[in-house]
Amino acid sequence: MAKQIKKVVLAYSGGLDTSVIIPWLKEHYNGCEVIAVCADIGQGEELAPVHDKALASGASKVHIVDLTREFLEEYVWPTLKAGAVYEGKYLLGTSFARPVIAKALVEIAKKEGADAIAHGATGKGNDQVRFELTVKALAPNLEIIAPWREWDLDSRTAEIEYAKKHGIPVATENKTYSMDRNIWHLSHEGSDLEDPANEPKNSMFLISCAPEDAPDAPEYVSVSFEKGIPVAVNGEKLGAVELLTKLNEIGARNGVGIVDICENRLVGMKSRGVYENPGGSILYYAHRELEYLCLDRATFHYKESVAIRYGELVYDGMWFCQLREALAAFVDSTQETVTGEVRLKLYKGNIISAGAASPYSLYSKEFVTFEHDDVYNQADATGFINLFGLPLKVRALMQEAQGK
Repeated sequence: MAKQIKKVVLAYSGGLDTSVIIPWLKEHYNGCEVIAVCADIGQGEELAPVHDKALASGASKVHIVDLTREFLEEYVWPTLKAGAVYEGKYLLGTSFARPVIAKALVEIAKKEGADAIAHGATGKGNDQVRFELTVKALAPNLEIIAPWREWDLDSRTAEIEYAKKHGIPVATENKTYSMDRNIWHLSHEGSDLEDPANEPKNSMFLISCAPEDAPDAPEYVSVSFEKGIPVAVNGEKLGAVELLTKLNEIGARNGVGIVDICENRLVGMKSRGVYENPGGSILYYAHRELEYLCLDRATFHYKESVAIRYGELVYDGMWFCQLREALAAFVDSTQETVTGEVRLKLYKGNIISAGAASPYSLYSKEFVTFEHDDVYNQADATGFINLFGLPLKVRALMQEAQGK
């Protein structure tokens, strides 16, 4: 296969792994050309040095692509509308970032006439699956190279030695945690977190303050939605990027959105991760509050089961599969009336409901009031209960007849 690879597009972050991958690809694939692609999804890093570092590491060309708005509008918002959360806690921050990056890799690979796409995901994690399934869905004829499944550089020390040998500029300081950051979240793995009995250290948090360090007074925030999509904060209309940036700031200073979970990886092992997700946590909570008003009982309950499957598909890297697309169509139909404003109280890590309103609210005070009304005949309940409970009555009669 090595003789067939002449040009490779690499998902490049500027870290040790992907910096080493550039010379490794050229060395092991007959001097192939390596084009680095760095995706900006709101991770807050200065990308000019990354561009220069890729060239210094041996890349022939570097593409820096701003995917932040596309990431939110085409991947995050649909997942938010679905209410999809993996295993009840994880808001899928890394999971739905990989398909948007891989889609950009495919587009650039086609434009550049590349033979293959390479990534720096390890053979132990979920990201290798997410990158590669997207490539298979969008460009089935492109080769995929995963150096971590091929090379013998089995440690950080080995990678640093390889980099030094090849004159590759890399930072040699050892980070305490393995982290992944974008505009939606920041994840932490490794080090003392590898023991689930250890409480996360407050010094680890880089976005949110610890709940106990948040202000002693609550802060109120309102979020407005149109057809399930967030469009305003505190009455101010904002674009996707600006809206989430503002909610991140509000949530972070109140210590909300810190999640600690031992999740089940797709590859079969459990992994302990701590996530900082201030703005996303506010959005999920607010969106659900609005659905309580706007969706009927059958739709709301059925959508809960859809959300679980939707979350699994996103987590497993199946963004471009037929089932997720079909579930998304169902979700969109449920969101036609999910329009309105939700008010929340934030206090020391807690998100608390503080009122919601919608022109499509199915809540009717006229029907539900404890006071006098002229719209509901309580005597109607007798027949309803008799029919609803008939299977129970028939079974009980049978059991009596059988002496049970």
